[in-house]
Amino acid sequence: MSNNPQAAPVPFNRPSLIGSELAYIHDALLRNHASSGGEYSRRCSALLASALGARDVLMTTSCTDALELSALLLDIRPGDVVIVPSFTFVSTALAFVRAGATIRFADIEPKLLGIDPRSVAELIDDRVRAVVPVHYGGVGCDMSGLKAVLPEGVDIIEDNAHGLFGALEGQMLGSFGRCSTLSFHETKNFSCGEGGALVLNAERDIARAHVLLDKGTNRRAFLLGEVDKYTWVDTGSSFGMSDLLAAFLLGQLEQRSEVLTRREQVWRLYDQRLTSVAREHDVVTMSIPPDRSCSWHMYYLLMPDRARRDLLLTYLSEHGVNATFHYVPLHTAPAAPAVTDRTAECPVTDDVSARLLRLPFHNGLEAADQERVCALIEHWITDNLAADVRTSAFGSNGEN
Repeated sequence: MSNNPQAAPVPFNRPSLIGSELAYIHDALLRNHASSGGEYSRRCSALLASALGARDVLMTTSCTDALELSALLLDIRPGDVVIVPSFTFVSTALAFVRAGATIRFADIEPKLLGIDPRSVAELIDDRVRAVVPVHYGGVGCDMSGLKAVLPEGVDIIEDNAHGLFGALEGQMLGSFGRCSTLSFHETKNFSCGEGGALVLNAERDIARAHVLLDKGTNRRAFLLGEVDKYTWVDTGSSFGMSDLLAAFLLGQLEQRSEVLTRREQVWRLYDQRLTSVAREHDVVTMSIPPDRSCSWHMYYLLMPDRARRDLLLTYLSEHGVNATFHYVPLHTAPAAPAVTDRTAECPVTDDVSARLLRLPFHNGLEAADQERVCALIEHWITDNLAADVRTSAFGSNGEN
């Protein structure tokens, strides 16, 4: 274990070139079509639709835009209620707030950190229009349990920002709901800096979704020869991804087998090195049930409490390792009271948020850097956690 604070820093994330990204950008420029709806946008859409078994995929400027597009598609309006997990990024809620919806915050279950169907069931009434589960860390949440508590007419929109190419019981994540959203932000497995997509699983949504994507015009119908000119016919906005970004993204998506294999190696090295010392000191390690195929988006630990989580983060930072925490619960945010009609009770979210620590994880992470990270964690845990320390009531290695 190296205690040398002068060693090269280990970043939490580092974007990488993994395929034909630059060649494709050059080609896109030569085609004189750098805006949305070009050749590379079409190729990305086709690749994703085929891989996910989707009816169509619309490339957007971000996952946030894809969520906002889904709110328009479902005609979410003032007076409607949308249920989201409190343990998620603000975009999951904000997209529906912008449409005028009231938000209700659901708790997560303690094992996989996905939305808890029991919490959702307590929030259901006749105003609820949609529920937005998040496949946290790329591990599928309890979709069968969620569907079982939802009355007819309540749509599921999967926030699949973490889970592209993951699966649950053999079914691709993002294919369970009426639609789902993807993220290609620089911190994701596949990136173009900023980008997203709306995945459509219902045939009835395709035509209108394209109108909304094309600033409320029937441009797609015109390009398909269905009308002799295109004009303004509905609401919408400028959601489309630039073809330059789509060109970069396609170079990444084409290497998906290599990327997922490499990320699995990173995940498993962490797990093999840290599971034993974690179990001995009641630190919870990330787990993947046998009925899930993970997207290998991250690796995290749940420390015994916030104080020791923060101490370990500080220790790692002092030794050049950029580990980090994750979401601050949305139900505790200053903006939350203005957008919800209920006081949220999310004890698991509160607990997990205070204890979760994410380790450096990216496509180019070297084994030597991982070994250094693991050695530092082992050293700190052994020196600072008594063997009989106990985690909170919401999680332990026995449960995980």
